Amino acid sequence: MNNTISLKEQWNKLKENNPHLRIRNAAFALGVSEVELLALNINEGVTLLEPHFEALLKEIEQLGKVMALSRNNEAVHERKGVYLNADFTSTHAQLFIGEDIDLRIFLNQWVSAFAVSEGDRKSFQFFGKDGEAIHKIYLTKDSDATAFEKLVEKYKSPQQDVNLTITPSIPNVIEKADGEIDVFGFQNEWKNLQDTHNFFGLLRKFQVSRTQALRLAPDHYYAKPINKDSIVKMLEKVAETQLPIMVFVGNKGIIQIHTGPIKKTLWHEQWFNIMDPDFNLHLDMSKISQTWLVRKPTADGVVTSIEVFNEMGDVIVQFFGKRKPGIPELAAWQEIVKDLI
Repeated sequence: MNNTISLKEQWNKLKENNPHLRIRNAAFALGVSEVELLALNINEGVTLLEPHFEALLKEIEQLGKVMALSRNNEAVHERKGVYLNADFTSTHAQLFIGEDIDLRIFLNQWVSAFAVSEGDRKSFQFFGKDGEAIHKIYLTKDSDATAFEKLVEKYKSPQQDVNLTITPSIPNVIEKADGEIDVFGFQNEWKNLQDTHNFFGLLRKFQVSRTQALRLAPDHYYAKPINKDSIVKMLEKVAETQLPIMVFVGNKGIIQIHTGPIKKTLWHEQWFNIMDPDFNLHLDMSKISQTWLVRKPTADGVVTSIEVFNEMGDVIVQFFGKRKPGIPELAAWQEIVKDLI
């Protein structure tokens, strides 16, 4: 109990000195996980929910237009819309497939859920076993606040004292030496891909990490390292031409996707941002270690992406031209990325 009181006092002092400090940054400063700080305020604007994630998510549509937030340590993806077309039939990834809210969810990584009320700001927040936030759903001015309160009451845990077990994330497995990889077989299968979704299976089959795979690509046509400033150049060009793109940001528990044009881009300190009414992206350029231009063959033609990694080799963000299965990639997107080489 003394440790809890001490931590809460430390957090309160930190907030007094830094009133605009976000809880994630406060947790990092205090050497704890975000969920540990959040749990300190149970019964003070924070409500522990039963971990019935699928059931709750299927009812989020009742809230109307909300803001979905998914992030990792280097990028934040915020998209407004309605949670439509839920599909929880797959044991691998659960889905919301809408023009606005487009998610790939991995519920085996979800551990805890909370409802949070901070004045007029209300949200559902979901966390993994490492205590880090996986996904957050914020009400907007167009949301149904009464529906929110009904869902909180419906899924409220009967016990509001939480005993948190935090399990730190395990770093990526050390790569196998290139000499131990069947490089010829790997390259041949890459050149004969029929679907971009099969690329992950290719990595697993040949036991290569994603960045190792890019290094071992058949040639520079398929994967070429580019300067991280190319991301800014690309996004500014996309905004200027109103070319619709796809922006993927995720973590171990979710991938969140924006599809459509972007309009307003700007710098704030080391962050490069997209600041549109219904879509925001915040990308910490200082934490980018590798940026690659990647091409994968499919039954519909070549699919081109810009893939961005941190120093651990984890994906930060991926950019594609807007496309759907059965439709070739936009020629205008190919022209923009060609100029980045």
